[in-house]
Amino acid sequence: MKTVLRAVPRVLLGVVLVFTGLNKLFWFVPMPPMSPALTTFMSALKATGYFLPFLGVVEFVGGLLLLLNRFVPLAITVVAPVVVNILAVHSFLDARGYARGLPTALTLVALEIYLAWVNREAFRSLFVARGIDASKKLEAGESMRTGAA
Repeated sequence: MKTVLRAVPRVLLGVVLVFTGLNKLFWFVPMPPMSPALTTFMSALKATGYFLPFLGVVEFVGGLLLLLNRFVPLAITVVAPVVVNILAVHSFLDARGYARGLPTALTLVALEIYLAWVNREAFRSLFVARGIDASKKLEAGESMRTGAA
């Protein structure tokens, strides 16, 4: 049961990210009608010529890593800013956000937070107040892989 509780959110987020990433690269699903503010924002991103394809690659690779269950903490880290931006866009720029995009964005954020929580051990070292002094470890003959202080 514990495995299913970890796999289902990972696969759901992975499928969404792979699909939307590929859509940003190949435009096989047309964009729905958008508010004027969101249209301006998306037009500006598209006008750069690089940002939407870059975002599509980030989403696709992050989603693929989640689907393959490989480097999951890295995938969670890479797609976190994308998911936060999806929430911001549907909260602030999409006039219809409450009716359509916002529930989806909140679901993606919930999946991301849940996956970060179940993989929290991988992130524990990010919240250490002091870094590891590698030179002292090497002088003492300790292995950098053990993580012993």
